[in-house]
Amino acid sequence: MEILQALFFPPEQPGGVSSMVPYMQDRFNKVGWPTDLFSLPKRIRGKGTEEVRLHTFDPEPYRDNPIAAKYLQTLSDYLWWTKMRIKRNYDLIHAHHPVAALVMKQVFPDTPLVVTIHSSYERELILNGKIEEGGPEHRFLASIYRELEHAADRLLTVSDSFRRYMAPYVDDAEAIGVIANGFDERRFKPISHENEVTQLITVCRLVPAKGIDILLRACAELKDKGHPFVLHIIGDGPIRKELETLATELGLYDDIIFYGYMLHPEEFMPFFDVFVLPSRAEAFGSVFAEAALCWLALVGTDVGGIGEQIEEGVNGLLVPPDDAAALAAALERLITDQTFRYQLARAAWDKAKKAYSLTRVISQLKQVYLEAAPGAAES
Repeated sequence: MEILQALFFPPEQPGGVSSMVPYMQDRFNKVGWPTDLFSLPKRIRGKGTEEVRLHTFDPEPYRDNPIAAKYLQTLSDYLWWTKMRIKRNYDLIHAHHPVAALVMKQVFPDTPLVVTIHSSYERELILNGKIEEGGPEHRFLASIYRELEHAADRLLTVSDSFRRYMAPYVDDAEAIGVIANGFDERRFKPISHENEVTQLITVCRLVPAKGIDILLRACAELKDKGHPFVLHIIGDGPIRKELETLATELGLYDDIIFYGYMLHPEEFMPFFDVFVLPSRAEAFGSVFAEAALCWLALVGTDVGGIGEQIEEGVNGLLVPPDDAAALAAALERLITDQTFRYQLARAAWDKAKKAYSLTRVISQLKQVYLEAAPGAAES
């Protein structure tokens, strides 16, 4: 079976999807299923003039809206790039982004299409204060889910929580399959170490949806109580300067290091003790599984896929979103009880090795591919 994995972001971008799919490509190639990757380069913007046809809703009422107009132009750009670059057919296409999925369906209507929805653009925009819930942008972006349902031979997502989120926007949520992200465990090399001062680490894009403002306020409470720590923040984004200012205002200047963007944070994480990310929403939260494979204790919010990865008090600690006091209490517990911290980290590593291995993902996807393209011979 010859497969095309269609991304939106180039595979060198950080994040669960872009860091997972190249390893999927390698595994499929090794088992004799030739696999190519395809994505839209950042430089390709405003090139497309042909429209992508939508079948389940009319985009015309939204064309004067800047966010909807940009989305529609991106569809045209991806269509232009696809027609220019892909000159062959595949047995199956697996799209990992709505834009890629809708374009591939139009260009290759007879090729079986599997679509995985990894995240929610509209929810991210709402949480980041860019659009209003129920507004025209929200209605336009939410309509894409039913369009994907119409286009895909198999529709997948990464957590039961996110399938429930999509349910109001599709006709048959029960038909959506769930395959959690997987990771090549060879990338992760836990390192035995003892830090005199507890080292906290978070890895994310610096946007409001990730709740780093809550993390800073929790750290201020820890400092007020006299608990020593260092917080390492890996990532960049539009609110970095705002967060740096808040850290200074909270008296945390000497306790926090902002590193900016880092391509392979998993090479850095094993030297720390606790991974913490108080997201306001996550479809899956790949970075928690990655941190677990680095043998870190986990602290997260009980939202989306995070709550499916962490069993409270067994392989990590869960707190409500937007609750700095609860987050501070969870971190205090791990700072003051190294034995408990180690137990959580070991349990998190055990679960991640079993539940989030790339081998498991490949096995599940092979079955989906064979069901979606039964005529393609298995090598």
